[in-house]
Amino acid sequence: MGVVKHRLFWPIAALLTLVVINTLARPQFIKVTVRDGQLYGALIDILRNSAPLMLVALGMTIVIATRGIDLSVGAVMAVSGAVALTIIHDSGNPDNLGTVVSAVVVALLVALVLGSWNGMLIAVLGIQPIIATLVLMLAGRGVALLITEGFITTVNSGPFEYIATGYLLILPFAFLISLTAIRVIGAFERRTALGMLTEAVGINPEASRLAGVRSRGIIFSVYVVSGLMAGIAGIIYSSNIRAADANAAGLFIELYAILAVVLGGTSLQGGKFSIAGTVIGVLIIQTLNSTILFLGVPSAQSPVFFALVVVLVVIVQSPRVRQLGRWPRGATGSDGTADKPAKAEVGA
Repeated sequence: MGVVKHRLFWPIAALLTLVVINTLARPQFIKVTVRDGQLYGALIDILRNSAPLMLVALGMTIVIATRGIDLSVGAVMAVSGAVALTIIHDSGNPDNLGTVVSAVVVALLVALVLGSWNGMLIAVLGIQPIIATLVLMLAGRGVALLITEGFITTVNSGPFEYIATGYLLILPFAFLISLTAIRVIGAFERRTALGMLTEAVGINPEASRLAGVRSRGIIFSVYVVSGLMAGIAGIIYSSNIRAADANAAGLFIELYAILAVVLGGTSLQGGKFSIAGTVIGVLIIQTLNSTILFLGVPSAQSPVFFALVVVLVVIVQSPRVRQLGRWPRGATGSDGTADKPAKAEVGA
């Protein structure tokens, strides 16, 4: 029973169930082959395609841990991709590695600025997170359209395409980027005092401030990190489609990121959070998306399946459902006698 009560039990069970269902429907689902020293297969595709959502969800996790929300991540993705593609397109030499690196660096700096803008509005000016990030959510895509002049900018650049489709050793480069982000954020949040301070701010911002915690600095920093993660995700997305589409880049990804965080067991009320849970939540969503594509379900109807999974996982994770298997106070025990509350010791 101890394993079942663990907060990651049901997300892991849901992920394994999806893998089993897919394997029974198409045995080649779990088949991984090696070609030219590189891994290929449906599972590898899931890991590669989950990279943008994984990055955005990691940033969203620490934002939600501080009782915040970031609705602007999709817009930041659009701006980041638009900046990078425009620089590469206007350079006249798209295949030059230096040009691609410069474009990516500038795009990520812009993403940092946008994340800092959110952090300033929320941490310094005290604006509600949902309102502050909604401003950038609406304005960001307009900025991306201004950068691309209202057109879909396309490029043929080998070094830039490598970001999303290339391999490093035997694994997809995009997956390695997301894996690095998981390890870095996990190390900072779980192996330093930063994670404890982040949880303290989420549980009670005022109490943490009175205890000497610089809550404003922590809140500001989590939105900067969220902006950076969204910027990297925008680079990977644009690299994958070889274009900057201001309207489609990161569309609804903020909702899927929040969904992944919730599926992983992180509370929207702030405080306790789980990086491992978020990773599992992202893999659930990506595996479910692969299942939907295999079943031939139209993309317009796919949100229905995501909603069903959300309802199921949220129900089994709810405190009331978890308490169904517990004996109520004063109930009859296995030996037929009634449980009695322990007497308090005098003078304790």
